[in-house]
Amino acid sequence: MRRGTPKAVVHVAAVVLLTALLAGCGGGDAPASGAAPSTVAGAGTVTVAPDGVQEVTLQTQDDYVFTPDHFTVAPGKVRLTVVNVAKQATHNFDFTPDAGPAPIDASIPLLAPGERKTIDFDVATPGDYPFQCSFHVQLGQVGTMTVRS
Repeated sequence: MRRGTPKAVVHVAAVVLLTALLAGCGGGDAPASGAAPSTVAGAGTVTVAPDGVQEVTLQTQDDYVFTPDHFTVAPGKVRLTVVNVAKQATHNFDFTPDAGPAPIDASIPLLAPGERKTIDFDVATPGDYPFQCSFHVQLGQVGTMTVRS
């Protein structure tokens, strides 16, 4: 019995792996009503907590966007909360590597449907800091944090 060539075996394995990865992204049908999930109260509004830290909340859902996809802070400490109101899609959050004026290492590696996670970090250099869900960046799930001067 003749076995497939190594190149053919690699091709089949790649197709199977890609199919499994795409299936794991959720991507189910939109809600029957067609209505988008309601926005978390205060999403995108930057406030200052009693401890002086700037606080902002972003929302993500099954349609692969951040709400809002842009916010502005002053230099200093930032406390960012991401709420996943998705029914199916798992997301993450990180600042796009090597894309901002200075690196920000804070990230949320995994955010399951219904979860809310918070990260704290410092920003000093003014400019635009792109962020993303690295699972869905190819679907346009990106945004920008601007640090004003």
